Formats: sequence, structure tokens, C-alpha cells
Amino acid sequence: MEEVTASQLIRIDEAEAQIAEAAAAARPRCTAVILALADLISLLAAWGISVSLAHLLHTGPTPDFYWALLPAAVIFLAVYAAFGLYPTVGHGPAEELKRTSLATTWAYTISATAAFLTRTEAPCPAGVIIAAWVLSLALVPICRSVARALYARQRWWGHPVVIFGAGRTGALIIRALRDCPDLGLNPIAVVDDDPARWGRLDGTPVVGPLEKAVTLAKAHSIRYAIVAMPGVARERLLSIIEQYGKPFRHVLVVPDLYGIASLWVVGRDLGGMLTLEVRRRRLMPIHKAIKRALDIVLVLLSSVVVLPIFALIALAVRLDSPGPILYGSIRIGRNGRRFTAWKFRSMVTNADEVIQEYLRQNPKEREEYERVHKLRQDPRVTRVGRFLRRTSLDELPQLWNVLLGDMSLVGPRPYAEYDFRDDNLEEFDLYYQVLPGLTGLWQVSGRAETTFAERIAFDNYYVRNWSLWLDLYILARTVWVVLFGRGAY
Repeated sequence: MEEVTASQLIRIDEAEAQIAEAAAAARPRCTAVILALADLISLLAAWGISVSLAHLLHTGPTPDFYWALLPAAVIFLAVYAAFGLYPTVGHGPAEELKRTSLATTWAYTISATAAFLTRTEAPCPAGVIIAAWVLSLALVPICRSVARALYARQRWWGHPVVIFGAGRTGALIIRALRDCPDLGLNPIAVVDDDPARWGRLDGTPVVGPLEKAVTLAKAHSIRYAIVAMPGVARERLLSIIEQYGKPFRHVLVVPDLYGIASLWVVGRDLGGMLTLEVRRRRLMPIHKAIKRALDIVLVLLSSVVVLPIFALIALAVRLDSPGPILYGSIRIGRNGRRFTAWKFRSMVTNADEVIQEYLRQNPKEREEYERVHKLRQDPRVTRVGRFLRRTSLDELPQLWNVLLGDMSLVGPRPYAEYDFRDDNLEEFDLYYQVLPGLTGLWQVSGRAETTFAERIAFDNYYVRNWSLWLDLYILARTVWVVLFGRGAY
């Protein structure tokens, strides 16, 4: 090992003081309490709304129902805890939605069964229980999201974590955890055997060799460690985990498997050997059928609300500027099939001439247009068109594409033919395997604020990790993005 300089020792001392402060500020129990309170609030709201509706219909529960709420609340919290929801650490929104939905369903099943077995008369009509269950499925994730929005960036939120490895992977992990504080893992220290790397990694102190992790874990009661050394030899990796991972309750290992599905990888024991099962759900006929059925049902159910809005927008487009109400453009779909994607017209009819003249006069705007294929101040867009684009309402006619089977409600956004170039065709291999979507991971992750390369990366991540839970999360997230117009222009 190289000699450590005096200046490095001074920096390490300062870093250790910072680590001690960050570790002392962490309050994992407070995180669990906040989430439990959010769950109780959402459950009480679901029960209250259901009972109020029942009373309006003169089918309210008996007084015994209210006495049963306390033990029911205990059952719910116990089931949520059993599903690892207090606190949920290291799980993305799709995984948490899955866990909360399953836990809520189990809790209602257990509570209803207990009430049936212990009472001669049902304290509550079945309709109230079913309504409360449906409301809980929606309100529990919403209240948890609100709690995280309010508190996830506080220093006490979640668990402190030590990163093994100050290389590129370690930096990516730190950046990912800071960009997603909802995950509940706060990187407070990095360890690496190379003294040349001691100092700072993306703002996080690198405080010494790997053996330093043992001291940090014991001194500050740190439970989580992430081994971000994917290029290390197998024997060395096993030695690191065995020697330096013992003080940590949870050791997460970043494998040398970049590019495969990450959400639905399952560990398997085959005769004492660790294997990773990569579940390619998008290729299973049953999952394709479920996704298609969900598309049709949701489009038909939403038509009651959508059709009046459709008529109002059509009238506004017609009155705002001359030209057709709808605009159709050729897009590339699954297996390279071309189809016409419909939108409300949001541009002037001579859009091509306008944009070419504008870009000729504004070279800086041309750079933005070539980078993301959009402009913040697009001269082609009409007054009504700006509103439609900001709220994404211009894409409502694509519900017809969903019914026709050209598109799905959720998927990668459909690309135009000019997006496919000789130098990027390999990047679209995954895109060809699925139907393009009305909304998708790219749209709810920044939309126009992201680059074209990031858009492709979001689409590839979605295809690799597809599941019904991820679709439901994206649909719920889309409502939030549309209401507040984030990232659209």
C-alpha cells in the first residue's frame, strides 16, 4: 500500500467528523414511524369514506364495527411490517407498490376472516369492506408518496450506508441514491484500498482502506453496506464480504451484469450454488394478454370522462387557428411496423417552413433542437397548442391507437423514422419487442428535460424490467405529471 501523506490524514480526520455527524443524525425509527402514520391516515380515510357512503345508502355498519377498528389497525400495521414496509429501504416505487398492494389485500383478508370467526353477526356489510379495500389500494401508496415528498430529503430519513469501492461504479451508486432519496439509503462514507482515491467521491468522504468499514460500522451502528466493485475477482469479492461485511446486517453487492433486468432478478439456490433468475415477463403470453386487457378496460372506463374533454379541445383547436383538428404522423411500432399516431394539432399548418427559417436565424436554438428534437420556445406551436403540450392533452387521440392495438397505455414513446440512424440501430433492439405507449418511464422522469440518449436509456430500462406493477406506477405518476405539467414543452 502507498504511503499516506499528512494532508491526507488531515482530510480523513475531517471526513470522519462529518461521517459521525451524518450517522448521528440518521433516525431509521423515525422513518418507520412516519410511514406507519401515513398508512394509518390512509386507512382511516378509506374506512371513513366507505362508511360515509354506506350511511348515505342506509346500509351503514353496526356500532361494533367502530370498536373493531383498533385491533384492525394493529393487524394492518403488523402485516405491513411483515412485508418489510417499515421502513422500505432500497426498493423502487414499483416494488413498493407491489408490496403495499399485497400487504393491504392480506390485511383485509385476515381482518374479515377474524371478524367472521369471532362474531355471530357481521359488524359491517361486505360492500363497505370491498369499498374500503379498493380505496386503501389507492390511498396507501399516495399517502406514502406524500410522506416521502415531505421528509425524504431530511438528514434523519432512512439508513446510513457505507460504499465499498471509490471507482466509477461507486460514484454511480452515490449519485443514484442521492437522486432517489425515497430509497432510504444515505451514502455517508466510502472505503477503498487505493490511497490515491482517498478524499472525496461525488461529495462523499473516502476515508481509508476497506478494513476501515469495520470500524465505521461498529462505531456508528451502520447496518447497510454496498459493495460497488463489479470488476473484482470472485475470490477477492468473497474475501471482502467475509472479512469486512460481518458487522453489517445488510450487504448489497453490485454484480458485473450491467444491462440486464434489475427489478425482477431472483436469487436461486441450485445445489448450493448461487444463480440469478432473470424473469423476462414481457415475453410471456399471459402477461401480454393481461397488459392488453388492462389497456382496453382502462380506455373504455375513462371514455366517460375523456369524450367531453375531447369535444372541448377539438372546439378550441378549431377556433384558435385554421387547419385540421387532428394531426397524424407515421411512427415505428413493435417489430418495426409503421402506423399513424394521432394527436390534436398543436402547430401551425406551415410548420416545416416556420421551423427551418427560425433555426436558420437562431443557431443556438438549432443545437437544442438537434439534441432533444424539441424547442422550449417553438415558433410553430399555437396558443392552444402550448397548453395542450404542457398538460400532454394533445396526445388524447392516441387512446384510439391503443384500442386499435397499435399502442399500449404504457410503453416507450413511439419514435419517428428519422430517429433511427445507422449509428444507433442497436439501441432500438429492445424497443422493437414491445408496443409503444401513450405514457412511459421517460415521460414521468423529466420528459423534455432529458436528452435523447437518456430517453432511449429510460425506454430500455422499462422494457427490461416490465411488470404490471411498473405499469401501474407509471400510470399513477402520469396523473401527477400531467396535473402539474412537469418537464413538458
